Amino acid sequence: MKIILVTFLFSFGIIGRINAQSLDSIPDTRKFELSFGNSLLFISHSDIVSIRTQKAIIIPTSAMLLLAEFRPAKRFRIPVFVTIPLESKQFLVNGLLVNERASPTFGTGFQFLLYGFAVGKKVGIEFEAGGLGSCLFTETGQPRFAPVGAGRMKIIKEKNFVMYLGSSYSFGINAFSLLYGTGFAF
Repeated sequence: MKIILVTFLFSFGIIGRINAQSLDSIPDTRKFELSFGNSLLFISHSDIVSIRTQKAIIIPTSAMLLLAEFRPAKRFRIPVFVTIPLESKQFLVNGLLVNERASPTFGTGFQFLLYGFAVGKKVGIEFEAGGLGSCLFTETGQPRFAPVGAGRMKIIKEKNFVMYLGSSYSFGINAFSLLYGTGFAF
């Protein structure tokens, strides 16, 4: 499954690279984006088998997402993010609700504009994806680092207002998350 996803993203990236050379919908004068959003963290499919044997269900954890994206070139972006949990990690085990501390996460990496196009005079749509690195601290205070693959679709209105929907997968922690929010390009 991971090979199919990587192949799809790679082929989509090559097509996007050909088409997105000059179609960035945010002008060159806007060098970074600042946004606020939410993140929902889900359990990975590989852990479902062991959870079913324990008769446990993991409830997605909601977190506040703070994202700054620096844009040194039209197609190259450097995101810096922080997620702050709004609730604890929750599990249903044999009908009982069990809570654990959810850790804040921060990280950075590289993303690339895969494809961008204009929709009318004031609206543009962009697709970006890339690799990130994240760090969180465990219950014992030990740092834990993990590589993350992430992507998002952005709708840009009037060249500075941004709305986005995306997802990420943390390979080291084996977790999937859904990202969404709004921001401004400066």
